[in-house]
Amino acid sequence: MDGGTGIIRYPWAEPPAPGEATTVAPGVLWLRLPLPMVLDHVNVYALDEGDSWTIVDTGIHNKRSVTLWETLLAGPLAGKPVARVILTHHHPDHIGMAGWLMDRFGAELWTTRTSWLLSRMLILDVEDKPTPQALEFWRRAGMTPDVFEARRAERPYNFADICYPLPVGYTRMQEGDVIRAGGRDWDVRLGGGHAPDHLTLWSRDDALVIAGDQILPSISPNIGVYPAEPEADPLADWLRACDRLASFAREDHLVLGGHKLPFTGLPMRMRQLSENHHGALARLRDHLKTPHTAAECFPQLFKRKIDHDTYGLALVEAVAHLNHMHQAGEVRRWRRDDGAWLWQVCDS
Repeated sequence: MDGGTGIIRYPWAEPPAPGEATTVAPGVLWLRLPLPMVLDHVNVYALDEGDSWTIVDTGIHNKRSVTLWETLLAGPLAGKPVARVILTHHHPDHIGMAGWLMDRFGAELWTTRTSWLLSRMLILDVEDKPTPQALEFWRRAGMTPDVFEARRAERPYNFADICYPLPVGYTRMQEGDVIRAGGRDWDVRLGGGHAPDHLTLWSRDDALVIAGDQILPSISPNIGVYPAEPEADPLADWLRACDRLASFAREDHLVLGGHKLPFTGLPMRMRQLSENHHGALARLRDHLKTPHTAAECFPQLFKRKIDHDTYGLALVEAVAHLNHMHQAGEVRRWRRDDGAWLWQVCDS
């Protein structure tokens, strides 16, 4: 690990190949599983408990993932059972195989209460068509008519499509807990913004941080508002979490994130993760000197082309930034004739 100051470094230039593992610290293996989306992978970590494993996050559930897990269990995981699964947060690329591992081995599930409740609820909630609430949310966000009509006619994405059923029962993890795993004591520290009560683990015995999607290198996790809570302000949660977790960051920390590569240089990265959104808010303040919908804010927020595959994530993130400004009293909004909110900075 690099001890330099203010530099983000990547100790491993390449991820482990499918079905293989990389040892990142004694008793800690880094695994990678594929995803059928723009962000085409998720990182999983296996902590050696001697006669069993603790697995942190799991990938999605499909035939390819099952085959890869069978390969991993027989190969790098040495045929030992999985005794515990820890979930950093409730998103499907992290929870999808949790139920499968629980059924296969009788493994325990450990996570935050919020993550467990959302995981189980969303896996059980199967929708065959968009809800009236989703349609209204899209209208208010100013979704372009062609995208709106296409999405209205499509079956929505359901967690159950890529998540194995989650059995009842889990062990709750809370801020301030200390757990034992992989021969280490870990402090439980919760983040937010990308997902509520997002779990991170900070080793007391060496410089390891298991960060899920709360702390990633080179990309910023999506901060989104959804139809279930259209007035939410997850960006406020994100900025508070960045400030709180930054106080624990050290240059020698090796951060094991949910995507991309493990890295060092955590103090700088925590600053970047916060400044990225402060910069976006500054660009929006200038853009909203004239009224615009959320969908009309994409160029200022993302500074890149938003295509069909990224449109939905871009829309919910645009709404998140506008909600944050609205709740801070920086912008006002009113409904256009087609139902879309128009947003404009308040007069100084």
